[in-house]
Amino acid sequence: MDGSGERVVGFGLDPDLQLDIITELDLVNTTLGVTQVSGLHNTSKAFLFQDAEREIHAAPHVSEKLIQLFRNKSEFTFLATVQQKPSTSGVILSIRELEHSYFELESSGLRDEIRYHYVHSGRPRTEALPYRLADGQWHRVALSVSASHLLLHIDCNRIYERVIDPPETNLPPGSNLWLGQRNQKHGLFKGIIQDGKIIFMPNGYITQCPNLNRTCPTCSDFLSLVQGIMDLQELLAKMTAKLNYAETRLSQLENCHCEKTCQVSGLLYRDQDSWVDGDHCRNCTCKSGAVECRRMSCPPLNCSPDSLPVHIAGECCKVCRPKCIYGGKVLAEGQRILSKSCQECRGGVLVKITEACPLLNCSEKDHILPENQCCSVCRGHNFCAEGPKCGENSECKNWNTKATCECKNGYISVQGDSAYCEDIDECAAKMHYCHANTVCVNLPGLYRCDCVPGYIRVDDFSCTEHDDCGSGQHNCDENAICTNTVQGHSCTCKPGYVGNGTICRAFCEEGCRYGGTCMAPNKCICPSGFTGSHCEKDIDECTEGIIECHNHSRCVNLPGWYHCECRSGFHDDGTYSLSGESCIDIDECALRTHTCWNDSACINLAGGFDCLCPSGPSCSGDCPHEGGLKRNGQVWTLKEDRCSVCSCKDGKIFCRRTACDCQNPSVDLFCCPECDTRVTSQCLDQNGHKLYRSGDNWTHSCQQCRCLEGEVDCWPLTCPSLSCEYTTLLEGECCPRCVSDPCLADNIAYDIRKTCLDSYGLSRLSGSVWTMAGSPCTTCKCKCEMNVHLMNQKVFDKHISLQIITIVCNCNIHIVSWELQQQATNVRMRTKDRKDHMQIEITKKTTDRVNITEREHKEDKKHYALRFRQHLDDNNHRAVNGETSFVNW
Repeated sequence: MDGSGERVVGFGLDPDLQLDIITELDLVNTTLGVTQVSGLHNTSKAFLFQDAEREIHAAPHVSEKLIQLFRNKSEFTFLATVQQKPSTSGVILSIRELEHSYFELESSGLRDEIRYHYVHSGRPRTEALPYRLADGQWHRVALSVSASHLLLHIDCNRIYERVIDPPETNLPPGSNLWLGQRNQKHGLFKGIIQDGKIIFMPNGYITQCPNLNRTCPTCSDFLSLVQGIMDLQELLAKMTAKLNYAETRLSQLENCHCEKTCQVSGLLYRDQDSWVDGDHCRNCTCKSGAVECRRMSCPPLNCSPDSLPVHIAGECCKVCRPKCIYGGKVLAEGQRILSKSCQECRGGVLVKITEACPLLNCSEKDHILPENQCCSVCRGHNFCAEGPKCGENSECKNWNTKATCECKNGYISVQGDSAYCEDIDECAAKMHYCHANTVCVNLPGLYRCDCVPGYIRVDDFSCTEHDDCGSGQHNCDENAICTNTVQGHSCTCKPGYVGNGTICRAFCEEGCRYGGTCMAPNKCICPSGFTGSHCEKDIDECTEGIIECHNHSRCVNLPGWYHCECRSGFHDDGTYSLSGESCIDIDECALRTHTCWNDSACINLAGGFDCLCPSGPSCSGDCPHEGGLKRNGQVWTLKEDRCSVCSCKDGKIFCRRTACDCQNPSVDLFCCPECDTRVTSQCLDQNGHKLYRSGDNWTHSCQQCRCLEGEVDCWPLTCPSLSCEYTTLLEGECCPRCVSDPCLADNIAYDIRKTCLDSYGLSRLSGSVWTMAGSPCTTCKCKCEMNVHLMNQKVFDKHISLQIITIVCNCNIHIVSWELQQQATNVRMRTKDRKDHMQIEITKKTTDRVNITEREHKEDKKHYALRFRQHLDDNNHRAVNGETSFVNW
């Protein structure tokens, strides 16, 4: 769209790389809460999101499409044209799963800022971008993310460009897209939305503002190349490990086993001995301790055309006997046929049979005539009871009108006759499943896999050289089940635990919030500052009296933590004591920040000041205010804040919030939201379990939330400022803490121009992570390792020797053992003792040198101390930067 408001289409955008949100959500057919209206232009549909209950989210197939589009994408842009109702707050677009917002764009008209909510390494993040979007005017919004690069365009003007933690784009299953709201109850947007799209390509804002051309590669372009190098390094390391394992396996030899014998009917046969079993017409052989018998081989019969092969009692092989023909049907010896009478084939002649058929105990419709028989039988007759004679390796099977012989499993018919079957040698035919370290032994109808001597059985088909599980020579977790395998053993986590078997962690179905640890199935151990079955409740250290701040400060509760904040009239001396002891009085008189007027004298007090006016005509007690003068005793309301009332008393201005009298029917609900008892002004919390009144405040997911006239607005918590160089954000906490080890810090970026050498001799880029060779459950990371060097420098005075600690960061593989940690602790303890001793000596020499009295020169001494502290900081800064020249005091 150009400056005239006309929409621009084109630039060869691949339709597979974009998602038209309004089209996908089918808002045209949605009636509850949205209405189609005129937009900024007429080339696309615009919709008014009304202040009513609504549920505008994607269907399951659209959500699945969105998940696939976001997968492994590091560059995307959200575009929309919006007109938001003035002074309202709401969510324009939200992609979330349960309570996690993976992409959410929110506009707060109460605080005049745009908020981008996302997730990084499993933790929620929020970027607050001050801008007034809720002004009732049309605006084109484009939020672009490229790896760690965030870009916000409003009306084709670049408003913000920031470096952020890379957002997670692999959306979990169950993620859903909401338009104009955060969920069913919260973040309802009030206004018009048009042209809502997500573009999955670099610099997607160009599709909205074509005059803004791309000038340089994005961060994602460069990081994709870096990631490709890391992936190739990882692949090379894995292939090297596999090659080493293959070479080890080839060097092993698997050979001989001992001879086994067979015992049959009291006779002992050696391996490979053979004998004849005449009773069953078989030739038997002893093979590896097992008897294998095969039916005697019968010569092929070449019967004449007028005869058929049949079995004769007492014979092992079939013989040729004359056949009979009746009405075109061929009958073998012994078979019968029913015509006018019953006849049987005997010696090639049909002989009449005069046997009477037995009476049947079934209805006539259940009578059936068996094949080659003359008498009917009842349906379901057992033909096998009187039917063919099947050999020991075959079994009789009943059919509707006859019975047949079929070979048992592991046997095959002899010359096509299933009445006589012989064993299949699965070992010789290689039809077995015996794995390495085993010997296949054929058995009648089956086979067995015996272990090679010296090996231990794993299962029916595999053996292993060592019993890792029984001997305890395994690396399975204590909450895992060990099973021997061919290559060693395998580990499987017990029920209630998850992991790869070598590491099994307890599983809690509802999870442990705020950094809690699942110590046993469905049992959480909460971190300090949280409680509850799932660590969902914050402990208010302030109201429960757990923490006692110094009287110059007040306790401020934070999620999982607290902060002692200096009271009005006090400020921190720079040491930022946790208990608030570093809060010192502000001398308003010396700093001339008081409001004493005319001839009144300013008197400093703890936490404030007072104005004393001697008698005289010029001592009026009036107060200067905004370039004017307020009379002594005058009361007025501030122009910029109608909820504050100020008064002038003896030259001093006092301001306070308007007192709220909820019994007064004319109370100003804007200034006193707690007096608003209307149901429509109440708010549900984010979990939908607690109801808040208008004006209530609460904390949720590291955000301060407020209910105002039925609308919830949340913004990131304000964390106390830290003066230390290195900080880290502990799991479950919202505000960073100081750390002395730079390798533990979160605020240090890795220099990808530097590399480390791993155990294979491969160069790894700084910041890359890989698996240690030979230890698949150990990961390595290329990062800076802290080396501590001590050097003596003469500073401040020729009689004072100060020991400076310099931190030198080299790119090495970061492996910290207990001994190194102990050495670092000893260094820190020695440094602290030396620092305390040095401070006492410095204070003594300074006190001796400054020959002034405290009562007469109190202010000069304070100024001197401040200059001395600044001097210390300057020289420390020079020492850390490696400078050897210091300024003498």
